[in-house]
Amino acid sequence: MVAALEGNKKELKGITLPQGSDKLFSVSSDGTLRIWDCISGQAEAGSLISEGPWVFLGLPNAVKAFNVQTNKDLHLPGVVGQVHAMIVANGMLFSGTSSGSILVWKATDSESDPFKYLTSLQGRHHSGEVTCFIVGGQLLYYGYVGRTIKVWNLNTLQCIMTLKQHTGIVTSLLCWDKCLISSSLDGTIKVWVCSENGSLKVVQTLKEEQSVHALCGMHDAEAKPIIFSSYQNGTVAIFDLPYFEERGKMFSTHTIGTLTIGPEGLLFSGDKSGNLLCMELSF
Repeated sequence: MVAALEGNKKELKGITLPQGSDKLFSVSSDGTLRIWDCISGQAEAGSLISEGPWVFLGLPNAVKAFNVQTNKDLHLPGVVGQVHAMIVANGMLFSGTSSGSILVWKATDSESDPFKYLTSLQGRHHSGEVTCFIVGGQLLYYGYVGRTIKVWNLNTLQCIMTLKQHTGIVTSLLCWDKCLISSSLDGTIKVWVCSENGSLKVVQTLKEEQSVHALCGMHDAEAKPIIFSSYQNGTVAIFDLPYFEERGKMFSTHTIGTLTIGPEGLLFSGDKSGNLLCMELSF
């Protein structure tokens, strides 16, 4: 472990390191957004992501956008409920909330209005809190508390598929190669692939004794794909893909709810007590 960045009082909900920035952003359910200096480790609140110079912060009934290069601060209105998940794809920002709505903004070239409200997907094909997003190719995947995964076409913004194999809330999604990987509070990690008829089917299920809370993937020094999986008891398991051969484990005193890969082999984790850990990976 390289450092423990302390100061949050409640569960960390997101960690991101914007491209071209030396500042690490973290957000906690205590309502605070902290900006950490990556050199000194000093601190300068939902979900948190970044795209280019923009940092997006999910709040109750709002999304905040902050440009780290120009210091421009925006409030994106129209959100109903706590924002729990966000993602940027095809020049659009998607935000999913506790009310079940998914709001979409389109990036523009306007300095005065860089994000134009596009549409709301509220009431379409699902109800319940949105928990996670991932993008693979021209498809948007999201999980929600209804224990299913929805698949949307990014070009048409139409739902094309519903995946129902988990028996608990879907907590995290990853796309790797041509596979979708999902985790759930039911204690399973599932690998989905596209069948001949175009539908997604489960080809592998990893059953764990603990509920699974977060997934994160990267390539090691030999360009081999690996995946990190965090569990209720504070353990983070490291697996080689595609066969989920265990490579090692890391341990925390609390459940880790968010994992983010940083530059030069750094892994950032945020746990439910509010601690942000920075670990240097040696493989």
